[in-house]
Amino acid sequence: MSEVKRVVSIGAHSLDAELMGGPLLLKYAKEGAHCTCIHVTQGRLEDPNATKEEWEAYLEELLNQNERAAKALGADTIWLGYVSSNMPTLDEFAARLEKYFEEEKVDLVITHWRGSMHPRHINTHDAVTKAVKRLREKGSHIRLMYGETFEDLVGFIPQAYFELDDEEVKQWFSALNEYTVFRGGVNDFPYQKYYPTNLQVRMIESNSKKATVCYMYASLIENRLW
Repeated sequence: MSEVKRVVSIGAHSLDAELMGGPLLLKYAKEGAHCTCIHVTQGRLEDPNATKEEWEAYLEELLNQNERAAKALGADTIWLGYVSSNMPTLDEFAARLEKYFEEEKVDLVITHWRGSMHPRHINTHDAVTKAVKRLREKGSHIRLMYGETFEDLVGFIPQAYFELDDEEVKQWFSALNEYTVFRGGVNDFPYQKYYPTNLQVRMIESNSKKATVCYMYASLIENRLW
């Protein structure tokens, strides 16, 4: 893992980057890599009837949650400045990401698999994949992996498994719990039950001895065996 020096996890909404990439970010951060959670939008909780003051207060608190979660993973964080209603075109989005990856000398990108229930997850997948593919065509060795969330499971095939020791599990969930939505304060999805249970499911299916997470390779980009 020490060969990877620059890692980013890109999520369409707050919490997505930490759910998908958190386990790898904390592992690479311990090896000395510079790790970043990138949030495309902050619009998950947009309310068309909210006042300007309510929106600003919500945004300030969500950005604070972004910061605290990233710090818990040993990472930093960036919001790209979009909300759900003003997502860029695919070409604009991909070009922005390509420039960022190139300038930052990114080694590894983690993002959404395309089989999602959310259009913004699909948009993010498409833009990230296009940006990485362009860089690979220019000779870059940047790698891409798709992380697992309950919202992106259509056609998701686990291909790479990583064990987490007890302290790493604790660190990951400490980061996730910085988010009100993960603690059950926004909707009734059982985040607190689903993700710990999934660690055990992946442990069993991979014949591991510790809590386990999984990832999917970007098979349309990889053109040689590693």
